[in-house]
Amino acid sequence: MSRLNDFLTEAGVFFLATTDKDRPKLRPLGAHFEIDGKVLFGVGDFKEVYAQMQANPLVEIAACKPNAEWLRYTGRAVFETDPKYASAALDAMPDLKKIYNDETGHKLMMFHLEDAKAVVIQLMGEGTPID
Repeated sequence: MSRLNDFLTEAGVFFLATTDKDRPKLRPLGAHFEIDGKVLFGVGDFKEVYAQMQANPLVEIAACKPNAEWLRYTGRAVFETDPKYASAALDAMPDLKKIYNDETGHKLMMFHLEDAKAVVIQLMGEGTPID
């Protein structure tokens, strides 16, 4: 997982693909962190992306580093039930506390991918799986 987390950190922005009924949806994300052997991501409980992932948890994350090396990470989104993950994310990214707090009522929903495959691909090259 460390290699995956490091890749996402170097890329900065990455993209999460979901489906909305029969249409693909893609959005940029940047927040992620590694804890308990998992790379975790967060989305707001009030956002369409959360509803889309509840309806169909199969997602894909794509990222590209400045050297044109890119990552494809595909799996099933599993939302964490332990609030320690959202607390850790908010502590690591305090600006998010402006959105996710008791006053707004919005919750940060943390997820990781299971049954996942990660492949790093060199520009015009073959993919190399990340274990």
